Amino acid sequence: MGVLAVVWCFVCDKLGIGSFLYGAGVFAMTVIVTGGIHLDGYCDTCDARASWGDRQKKLAILSDSHIGAFAAIKLAVYAVVYTALLSELNDYPSAVVIGCGYALSRALSGFAAVTFRAAKKEGTLQSFSVPADKNITVKVLIITAAVCCCIMMFFSFAAGTAASAAALLTMLCYRRTAYKEFGGITGDLEGWFLQMCEMWIAAAAVFALKLREVL
Repeated sequence: MGVLAVVWCFVCDKLGIGSFLYGAGVFAMTVIVTGGIHLDGYCDTCDARASWGDRQKKLAILSDSHIGAFAAIKLAVYAVVYTALLSELNDYPSAVVIGCGYALSRALSGFAAVTFRAAKKEGTLQSFSVPADKNITVKVLIITAAVCCCIMMFFSFAAGTAASAAALLTMLCYRRTAYKEFGGITGDLEGWFLQMCEMWIAAAAVFALKLREVL
C-alpha cells in the first residue's frame, strides 16, 4: 500500500493529475488491496458504539454482519475527510510519510493484538494472535514501528514526527476505548483502530506541514 501511494504520486505528478484525484486514488487503493476488511471492522465498531448499549450488546453488534445507519453515515464522513487529508499530502516526502504510516499502523495493530486483553476467547483475533511467539513478535513489531517512524522523519521531519506521535496517541486511545466499552479488543476493533490510525496520521501530517508554513 505504501509503495502504491508513492507510485501513484509519481504518476499524478507526471500526468498533471490534481490533488483531489490523487487523494481519492490512494484511498481507493487501500480498499482494493485490503478488500475492505478493515473498513468492515470500522463500520461494525461504529454501529456498536452508537448503540450506547452495555458491553454484551456491543459485542453482539460486532458479530452482526449487517450494516447500520450509523456505520453508513460515519463511513461516508470518513471517506470524505480521509480523501481530503490525502489530497493535501500530494508531494513525494508526504507520500512516503503516508506510505510508511500504513506499515506503522499495522505494526501497532499487531503489537496490540498480542499484548492487549482480548474481549472474547474465540474469533479472528485469537486465531492470529494465540499461535504467535509473544516475545519475538513484540520485538519485531517494535523494531518495525521504530524504523517506520525514522523513515517518516527522514523524508519530512515535521510531518513524520507529528504522524508518529499521532499514531502512538491513537493506540493509547484505542486501548482505553476497547477496555472501557468492550472489555478488551476484537478483530473488528483492530480494523477500527487501523482506519482511525491512518486518518490521524494523515491529519497530523497535514497540520504539521501547514503550521510549518505559517511559522
